[in-house]
Amino acid sequence: MEINRFIENFADQLNDTEISEITSTTVFKDLDEWSSLTALSIIAMVDEEYDVILKGDDIRKADTIADLFNIVSSK
Repeated sequence: MEINRFIENFADQLNDTEISEITSTTVFKDLDEWSSLTALSIIAMVDEEYDVILKGDDIRKADTIADLFNIVSSK
């Protein structure tokens, strides 16, 4: 698993944010369109693409996309 692909998959879950605005250091919870529904989309994407089950606590512990990537990588 590589972070650039993870960022692309993450950005695909967002409707109003350009992929060019999304980097590994993006604090995803600060994005205007971040919501509980977006979090559920990210959980579903991680399950489908990486066969990893994320929990709400995993998302709460992460601040940046790199943090989330590291959590997924460790599972």
